[in-house]
Amino acid sequence: MHRRFNWDKQYLHWGVTAFCVIAASIAFYMVFSNLAMINTGLATFISILSPFLWGLVITYLLSPLMQRLEKRVFLPLCGKLMKKSKDGGKRLARGMSVVVSLLVFFLLLLALVYLLIPQLYNSIATIVANSNSYLENLTAWIRKLLENYPSIGSVVTESLGDANEDIMGWVQNNVLPRFGGFVTNITSGVYTVFRGVYNLVIGIIVSAYILGSYETVLAGIRRVTYSLFPLERAESMRSVVHFVDRTFMSFISGKLLDSAIVGIICYIFCAIANMPYALLVSVIVGITNIIPFFGPFIGAIPSAFIILLADPPKALIFVIFIIVLQQVDGNIIGPKILSSSVGINGFWVMFAIIAGAGLFGFWGMLLGVPVFVLIYTGIDNWIVKRLKRKDLPVETGEYMDLECVDPISRRIIRREEDEGDEAEPS
Repeated sequence: MHRRFNWDKQYLHWGVTAFCVIAASIAFYMVFSNLAMINTGLATFISILSPFLWGLVITYLLSPLMQRLEKRVFLPLCGKLMKKSKDGGKRLARGMSVVVSLLVFFLLLLALVYLLIPQLYNSIATIVANSNSYLENLTAWIRKLLENYPSIGSVVTESLGDANEDIMGWVQNNVLPRFGGFVTNITSGVYTVFRGVYNLVIGIIVSAYILGSYETVLAGIRRVTYSLFPLERAESMRSVVHFVDRTFMSFISGKLLDSAIVGIICYIFCAIANMPYALLVSVIVGITNIIPFFGPFIGAIPSAFIILLADPPKALIFVIFIIVLQQVDGNIIGPKILSSSVGINGFWVMFAIIAGAGLFGFWGMLLGVPVFVLIYTGIDNWIVKRLKRKDLPVETGEYMDLECVDPISRRIIRREEDEGDEAEPS
């Protein structure tokens, strides 16, 4: 007699689990065996979406300015001018806020392109054109400085002479024969510039659309989030996103303002002290100051070298000024602008910058600290939750001088201070 096969849910569960494990193993192997192809595909995909990514970045940077203009300037103005309108002039206020915000962004780019870049180009061209005379002046200055030590002076002079000959030989033997390759690189650079301009223009248009319906876009994202996740998980995700936004915005905006102030102060000093290439040096100092901890050292070294080539005595003055300026910035200007500290000590700041630079280059150095703050905060919150579940103190100071924790009362027992190494004889 034919017997009907009975399905066992336990066997079915094992079979599905085994299938998922085998499929995941195959997928894991395929991903690692085709990692180069996947990277190429991701790079192509990101390149295609880069205008929209630019738009999201521009929107993120301009949204605070747009909201402040709308709330403090254009809503009161349009409300008075359009009292009879159904929306009270809100649409007009939003449109004017978006236009003014994008205009401010465009004017900043225009100032960077037409005011700063030509002068920087002229400064760099002058350095290249006068490199031989600068090297001769440097050689003469060192020879004069070490004239009381003829043996050391001769060694330094010969070294500089050999360096000059090596540089000229490298130019004649390597640079000039590869001029065709340089032309190809210039062509590729021109294409990159045009591609960047295209991405920027499309990004500005995308940003205008998003800023025009900013609340609607955020409401749509929240709607999707609450539909996909449980309520507690969605609320947790919302609070995390809010914390990430506050951390990044405060860090980036504060650092940009701080670096701008440092660059302006540096330019004023260099102009008063008649330093060579004052604008170029100030731009280098200002830009590198965005990088926490290592920024002052990164900017001071090439700037001092540029001044050393043109006017060696003033290089020492510049180095002393940079040390003083960075101390003032680190202890006065920076803390005043960055109202909230990053919340981690100097060791972790250094670790975040080094790790970020090793993994992601310049952008890793720039954004490594706020990213690490997010990771550090997440781990700290996880530790706090686990300590609360065990009815233990959550503050780090409570664990100073810890001897042990009573497993019954959960009370921290501290080490008793020694009253003396040995009891005094009576």
